[in-house]
Amino acid sequence: MSVDTPRRIVLLRHAKADWPDVSDHDRPLADRGRMDAPVAGHRLADTGITFDLALCSTATRCRETWKLAVQEMPRRPRTVYEEGLYEATLGDILALLNETPDEVNDLLVVGHNPGMHAAADALAGSGEGDALARMSRSGFPTASFAIIGFTGSWKTVEHDVGELLDYWAPHD
Repeated sequence: MSVDTPRRIVLLRHAKADWPDVSDHDRPLADRGRMDAPVAGHRLADTGITFDLALCSTATRCRETWKLAVQEMPRRPRTVYEEGLYEATLGDILALLNETPDEVNDLLVVGHNPGMHAAADALAGSGEGDALARMSRSGFPTASFAIIGFTGSWKTVEHDVGELLDYWAPHD
């Protein structure tokens, strides 16, 4: 596979979580989150992207979001539950992206803010239509996602490497 291959990164923030008396890592989805996650999955399916790989935080709210969202997609991609996505910084996320095998064209990452928003901001050097303005205005709420396109090897993913192709939030 050529390093000139067009690739897409989809950054999906987990759906709305509840606040029961459990550790932060173990927080489940709230009722609204259980409603929004399948909607996000349906919207992702509507993009026509067939993911080669999904990286998902090990946090309960991310695993539950992914379980509900993927049911709306035509095909379940290989999924890796990545402990490093929990409380990941922008640097952590970029490092994970740089480790992605070049056989992967389309990657979905299910994680947390502020990391998901920071990664979307950092990677999108430009944007289609009003996508950048909408993402900036909304602040990357729960169950939202950004689609970033770039050309090259995953090892070259860095600030401003891509273009924000689409941004979606459930309550915009």
